[in-house]
Amino acid sequence: MGTLYKRGSVWWMQYYRHGKAYRESAGTTKESEAKRLLKVREGEISKGGLPGLFFDRVRFEDLAEDFLLDYRVSGKKTLDRAERVVRLYLGPFFSGMRVPDITTLVIQKYISARMNAGASNATINRELAALKRMMNLGARRTPPKVDRVPYIPTLREDNARKGFFEHGDFISLRDALPDHLKGFVTFGYRTGWRLGEIAGLQWNQVDRERGMVRLNPGETKNDQGRIIYLDPELREVLKGLWERRIETGSALPYVFLNAEGTDRVKRFYKAWKAACQKAGIGVRLFHDFRRTAVRNMIRAGVPERVCMMISGHKTRSVFDRYNVTSDADLQLAAEHQAAYLEAQAGKKNRHKIDTIGKTLVRKSLRPRSSGG
Repeated sequence: MGTLYKRGSVWWMQYYRHGKAYRESAGTTKESEAKRLLKVREGEISKGGLPGLFFDRVRFEDLAEDFLLDYRVSGKKTLDRAERVVRLYLGPFFSGMRVPDITTLVIQKYISARMNAGASNATINRELAALKRMMNLGARRTPPKVDRVPYIPTLREDNARKGFFEHGDFISLRDALPDHLKGFVTFGYRTGWRLGEIAGLQWNQVDRERGMVRLNPGETKNDQGRIIYLDPELREVLKGLWERRIETGSALPYVFLNAEGTDRVKRFYKAWKAACQKAGIGVRLFHDFRRTAVRNMIRAGVPERVCMMISGHKTRSVFDRYNVTSDADLQLAAEHQAAYLEAQAGKKNRHKIDTIGKTLVRKSLRPRSSGG
């Protein structure tokens, strides 16, 4: 059983867990409030948990430090992004807060503040995901640093991009780009690979004889390796780049080089934007190739599982987001439906004509009456 005593005008508590005495300020001058808190502590201990004293000592900074340590130990590729979220957004708002003070109401205030700052729902959700990860890691610690994870709401996201290239648009864009980018964008258009995967592609990953390209585990966003076979156009693209490499005597390992041939392709936003304007296709994203490649493969009859293996989509839900439908697809569906209904109407008309014809034949074969 715990006891209460005073230090000055403030009540203090003493209670025991596994025979060890703990002393904690009740933070009040009212004995009734101190008794209530003491009962809470005794209840926590009777259930086999740690008294709230432990969690009251844990601050947001402790959780953030453990969170970033987990990223470093796990070798996550998004460590820089996680550090930025903690430093620029979560940290300034939750700094100095004790774990029990991070409640759903406080989190909603954070959401409101970020909305007022102009952050999108998707951005806020990524920040909330980091906060939730911190709380869950704290709850799994030994001993735990979080006694209960608060409810963290998720905002509705309605900002999924749906851009893609029609084939004519792609040809116009490619023609408007500098020569060193033509093969680069062709590879993206036909495979749906991510920009970073294409930019980092090296010759030791290319089997020119078999027409095959390999990404090893750990070299992709989802850490899963994959293999693709090159179509005739991509074979010609890589053949030309290899011959160029031999002519120049380049020792660089990368397949796609910059205009000077001194390094791999990196930033080309200005050239991309100028080419889009010259092609008259409006502002597009390189990532639109990813959606385009998925759509084209599906329309060509490639099984969805094979499409996912080529493009590198790990989950079906994400893949479905990329398998977008264009206005041309909708128009084609309407034309197919109209043709089908016309065919059905034609069948009914032919059936009606056939029925009338059979009736006339039966009448003509019916014996005539012998009467006058």
